[in-house]
Amino acid sequence: MHASILQKYGEMRLPRYTSYPTAPRFADTIDHQTYSEWLAAIPRAQDVSLYLHIPFCRSMCWYCGCHTTITRQDEPILDYLAVLKDEIRMVAGRTPQPLPIGEMHFGGGTPTIIEPEEFLALMYLLREQFSFAGSTGIAVEIDPRRLTVEMAEALGAGGVTRASLGVQSFDPVVQKAINRIQSEAQTADAVHHLRRSGVDNINFDLIYGLPHQTVDSCIATAKAAVAMRPERFAVFGYAHIPSFKKHQRMIDENALPDGAARNAQAMAISETLVAAGYRQIGLDHFALPHDDLVKAQEAGKLRRNFQGYTTDNCETLIGFGASAIGRSQEGYAQNEVAPGLYARHIASGRLATAKGYRLTGEDRMRADIIERLMCDFSADVAAIAAAYGFDPHRLIDQNAKLAALAEYGVLDIAGGVIQVRQDHRFVVRAVAAAFDAYLEQSQRTHSKAA
Repeated sequence: MHASILQKYGEMRLPRYTSYPTAPRFADTIDHQTYSEWLAAIPRAQDVSLYLHIPFCRSMCWYCGCHTTITRQDEPILDYLAVLKDEIRMVAGRTPQPLPIGEMHFGGGTPTIIEPEEFLALMYLLREQFSFAGSTGIAVEIDPRRLTVEMAEALGAGGVTRASLGVQSFDPVVQKAINRIQSEAQTADAVHHLRRSGVDNINFDLIYGLPHQTVDSCIATAKAAVAMRPERFAVFGYAHIPSFKKHQRMIDENALPDGAARNAQAMAISETLVAAGYRQIGLDHFALPHDDLVKAQEAGKLRRNFQGYTTDNCETLIGFGASAIGRSQEGYAQNEVAPGLYARHIASGRLATAKGYRLTGEDRMRADIIERLMCDFSADVAAIAAAYGFDPHRLIDQNAKLAALAEYGVLDIAGGVIQVRQDHRFVVRAVAAAFDAYLEQSQRTHSKAA
């Protein structure tokens, strides 16, 4: 690994490219009427994905970058669920009936903050309004500290097929610094209850770059997590943006590792997981050899969406809840972020769409290139450009960022195909960014918003 490459590209603040264009490009020109038209145009026989956002937690983890609200009371949650159910009925009434569901994901916040009976009632409504098959994948994000035996059983009864557990770090010093005390025993108990309830596919989230974190503590956490044998890991770098997420001001910036230390931590976790028998998937996911992610990667069919690397091939995503983002063939649509504003829109009888983005042909082409780079570390730019009727010359030969990456030895270009070199895959986002036509403008927009 070259120190100059790490210095130049390793600390760049770049998108994770779970979508293209990225969210800073969204604008209020896409409103509830536009999104309603997009929903009505969804082909009847086409599988779609659903995303449901539950924006509540019992306590704030100081590293968190999600849209969430802290509540000790159940009343705000119950009020929100009533609005969410109204939105589900409203959307279902605007789409060809019944839409077949390929994948569904509950995100947060903490989705399992709701009571077991409320979860089952929500699942009943969804199955009433949409068409679920035996192969429909249903995933739920879980805080192991809050998971009860009764909720685990409800998840199994509701047909959940995958659980994503937040672990982050088992180091007590790190946990105190991020306001998330979670023992290995709590996590192991959650895994046990889920598996006993029939939720057999488990994912752990780990984070590096946290305050007081070291290479040794990252390795210790990874080894403890491996002992519980989840099917997948997602390993993310902590993004410190206290001007945008005010609660991150509780984190001591002097305790944060620098770029070189962050990279060493990421490499240590990766090496530990690979040594334990996990295959690396793309930039930051790991899976056991029998997992569908591995099969998709081997077949060149790995995809990337808002949940990261996935086997979800649905072209349409319908987002429910405050701040939820939907995607159709025409573009992206995002709901109002504030739960109160979201609720007022739904109560008025209209969709809660606040902003979005209408895709152009060039956007779709660039999105395909970026997705293949992020998934495969290579992209046949010439072939993708030709499929969209674009000349690849401007994308490759007139691309100064790409030329600089090639000069640094990060990638090779031959016959219109870009290949990221094995030992430089950690900067693949910089390669993807070379095809982002809006990056500088998006960064300025985000800076102003922050």
